[in-house]
Amino acid sequence: QVQLVESGGGLVQAGGSLRLSCAASGSIFRISVMGWYRQAPGKQREMVATIDSGGSTNYADSVRGRFTISRDNAKNTVYLQTNGLKPEDTAVYYCNLRARAGMLNYWGQGTQVTVSS
Repeated sequence: QVQLVESGGGLVQAGGSLRLSCAASGSIFRISVMGWYRQAPGKQREMVATIDSGGSTNYADSVRGRFTISRDNAKNTVYLQTNGLKPEDTAVYYCNLRARAGMLNYWGQGTQVTVSS
């Protein structure tokens, strides 16, 4: 069983920054695709950014150039650096771990990010 614990959310003014962290338990972190997703009120959950075991990244168009995903395999942790935050970035941000061709799929409990205008 894998547990994901997010931290780093909060309230920030437009243009500000936050660094989200997600710590994973277990030994499969190194071979996993890690991702950050978000869900705003009344909207579906959407992909924000992903990073695979080799360090290749993928971003949603809405955050490319403002957000950066990274991982530290020694600490079993994935990060999301968010810069230039906008009110439309307000959402609950979830950490995700996928491994073994999607047979393993875990979610964190979420961390709230609120951006005021």
